[in-house]
Amino acid sequence: MSVLIVIPARYASSRYPGKPLAVLTGASGESRTLVERSWRAAQAVQGVDRVVVATDDPRIQKEAEGFGAEVVMTAESCANGTERCADALARLGGGYDIVVNLQGDAPLTPHWFVEDLVEGLRQAPDKGLATPVLRCEGAMLNSLLADRKAGRVGGTTAVFGQDNNALYFSKEVIPFTSHSYGDADPTPVFHHVGVYAYRPDALEAYPDWSVGPLETLEGLEQLRFLENGRKILCVEVESRGREFWELNNPEDVPVIEAMMRKMGHN
Repeated sequence: MSVLIVIPARYASSRYPGKPLAVLTGASGESRTLVERSWRAAQAVQGVDRVVVATDDPRIQKEAEGFGAEVVMTAESCANGTERCADALARLGGGYDIVVNLQGDAPLTPHWFVEDLVEGLRQAPDKGLATPVLRCEGAMLNSLLADRKAGRVGGTTAVFGQDNNALYFSKEVIPFTSHSYGDADPTPVFHHVGVYAYRPDALEAYPDWSVGPLETLEGLEQLRFLENGRKILCVEVESRGREFWELNNPEDVPVIEAMMRKMGHN
């Protein structure tokens, strides 16, 4: 099966304008933009045929081409990363069995998250879409709760059934738990990792669907699939001791940089 990774990169983020060009400094003191670090993360994934950055902004295009990425210029009208991936696939002429949306705000995404995700979709021929979920340890859960208490929209959580089909995704911390956990304790909360693997027919259908009330309220693009009766396979991934966090707000920059230093991530 041929695999395409698309890194959608939008300059006009409402929460963090210019986010793809935010600079992160690694353990060695070397500074690279978020979009470059996301591209480097994609390059580490095994079994991928092509990696492209999809954007509508010439500033991001210039930066991406400067570090050697292939860039696909997409329409300004793309409302989210999934629409941008669909646009990029159409402009590339299709020809791929699986398209991975590696959102450009997760430079710490380990390669095995994406590899396990692609394998999960390969083994589920009846599914059009899969996404990874990571069981929160106490420290991650406390970070999510701290964001919400401070009024920040941080990571997304997911709940799914025994068949691993998603029931819901939310920027609130779900399910509710009143239990207190130690930093290393496993919890019943799953952090949704912002990566998607689509079969082309599911991706191509997405832009034609209307935006539903849940997608509007939560600001989560994957809810359009659920609101249109499509199943989303949740693939549980393992951290293997690696810390994971997404860059959602400017306050996340020092958090991610600290994680990079701790892991020796340059």
